[in-house]
Amino acid sequence: MQFHQLAYFVAVTDTRHFTRAAELMRVAQPSLSQQIRALERDVGAELFHRIRGNLSLTEAGETLLPFARRILADTESAYQAVRELDELGRGRVRLGATPSLCTGLLPAMLAEFRAAYPGIELTLHESGSRDLQTDLSEGALDLAIVVDSRPHDQNRLATRPLLIEELVVISAKDRPPPVRRARMRIADLDGRPLVMFRRGYDLRDATVDACRAEGFEPSFAIEGGEMDAVLEFVRAGMGIAVVPSTVVRDRFRVTRFAEPGLSRVVRLASRQDVEPSRAVRALRDAITRYLANAAILPRGTRSLLKDGEPG
Repeated sequence: MQFHQLAYFVAVTDTRHFTRAAELMRVAQPSLSQQIRALERDVGAELFHRIRGNLSLTEAGETLLPFARRILADTESAYQAVRELDELGRGRVRLGATPSLCTGLLPAMLAEFRAAYPGIELTLHESGSRDLQTDLSEGALDLAIVVDSRPHDQNRLATRPLLIEELVVISAKDRPPPVRRARMRIADLDGRPLVMFRRGYDLRDATVDACRAEGFEPSFAIEGGEMDAVLEFVRAGMGIAVVPSTVVRDRFRVTRFAEPGLSRVVRLASRQDVEPSRAVRALRDAITRYLANAAILPRGTRSLLKDGEPG
């Protein structure tokens, strides 16, 4: 039993005519008839009743037909999957992410994706979660990695939780620790000079809201910076800052908060009213597979995905 014989068999079944089936399959009618007879010899039964030019399936033909259709469909699916892999050698994805993620988890994750799909053009847009969701809703981005945000445009956007990041306090190594205890309370931030992010920055909102919940307004040594600037100001000894554990390097003193601490949820946002391209699906699945691997996550970060979970 050969693949092309099954294709001829299905064509004859659908057209109920050998000549029309041969035209459909673009082969000579005698050749098609010969292959049908060969198929009948292989299965050991006639597949068609041939009565005065009218064709109908025998019981054996009726039995074979669903299997033949399934084999042909599965084969086409296999060809399509291979073609899609070839097409992933090309394409473009516009990804948005918050600055802290660009500094922390994203470089290694995108490097792994780039190694797997070197032909896909990646464009990265760095901004706050609110702005990223607006850009995504307006079609300027294909995917966005945001924090602690419900979709602002729930008719167009959907978010999927990826991981929980612990927020910690960093200070310069050559300065005294912010507290003498192993962990500090949020109330211990009262009166201490904070290096603060610009307005509209997610970490600024999280820090200020936590302080206000404890009944005080935070004090700023300097404000208005992006992630890289905040890290450098802290390293220079201008103050302390609340940052995700994923951006911390050995150059800082790290003090964790006492339970329940501070944390934030990182989510993958996408348009739900637009069918993503193959390249976008590939990056989406790569992000979820990467972050499902708890072994690669730094201390204080917990995946909300199952190991190997697709996007």
